[in-house]
Amino acid sequence: MPPRVKNIVDHEYPFGGNSGQAGQDVDDGLLDAYSNAVVHAAETVGPAVVNVGVTTRRGMRQRLQSPNGQGTGSGFIFTPDGFILTNSHVVHDGASIEVMLADGRSFAAQLIGDDPDTDLAVIRIQAPHLASVRLGDSRKLRVGQLVIAIGNPYGFQCTVTAGVVSALGRSLRTISGRLIDGVIQTDAALNPGNSGGPLVTAAGDAIGINTAVILPAQGLCFAIPSAMAEFVAGRLIRHGKIRRGYLGIACQNVSLSRRMVRLLDLPAEHGVSVISLEKSSPARRAGLMQGDIIVAIDTAPIRTVDDLHRHLTEDRIARESILTLIRRGTKLNLTVVPEESRTGGDIN
Repeated sequence: MPPRVKNIVDHEYPFGGNSGQAGQDVDDGLLDAYSNAVVHAAETVGPAVVNVGVTTRRGMRQRLQSPNGQGTGSGFIFTPDGFILTNSHVVHDGASIEVMLADGRSFAAQLIGDDPDTDLAVIRIQAPHLASVRLGDSRKLRVGQLVIAIGNPYGFQCTVTAGVVSALGRSLRTISGRLIDGVIQTDAALNPGNSGGPLVTAAGDAIGINTAVILPAQGLCFAIPSAMAEFVAGRLIRHGKIRRGYLGIACQNVSLSRRMVRLLDLPAEHGVSVISLEKSSPARRAGLMQGDIIVAIDTAPIRTVDDLHRHLTEDRIARESILTLIRRGTKLNLTVVPEESRTGGDIN
């Protein structure tokens, strides 16, 4: 008697004459399961995905923009009372914002706040009977997990693409120069106009905000994780901005000799060199000088400019911090009191 095997849907088929039909049945089952997952997510999330139209100010940087000064992007409603998440680069410096819902209704939108450093923004519309998307936990994502992107590429509304989580923990530099950590990489197809749309799980939870593609690469797309979006959105709704610390310096990455590292007992073989200081800045008041090399802040090693950005958080504003630095071959500590950053890109 020929051996019997058990397939993934718990049906048994003998090897032999019916194997072709068995294989076809298995393929159909797999296709149905995959299709059902994508269809469920699209039907759950689609009504809450919006088209964001922006009338731009003359002289601003170009997005996906038509000759009449109109820019477009995507977004999604994440609260029943009309708060919408999108990308900062979609709405930043827009003169007016109009939102079109999946059902064809259009509403003027108010900019609640935007944060170029994380490429996230919150806008709001006043409208009845709004569908909304639940924010999921991006920290539970796994590489290979099915994800679905919904947006308006090139103005084609409610376009659905599917793929997998290709990688986690990527870093992406925004237009402000700041590095975003923890970015999701996916191969779900994105195009200009998808920016700001949701990346969702099969359950219909938004675990990312689609933000960037690498052209002309195939399948290299990125999304801001929902854990970061939830944090940023809460503060934008509360304050209209994200508060960050500011020292008032321009700096660059430098390498340190092994001899200096050993001699001065430094935490790393790299630091950031101060190349200029702003007048009346916290750094100048603390006594920093051009040529100083910052190697730590409150004992946390500073190897790169990005490390300094990460540590200039809201918690350090108006509070004393200790900068460890090298000046003319000598290690010393200075006390500095960071101020609140005045602009989105003002982060050193």
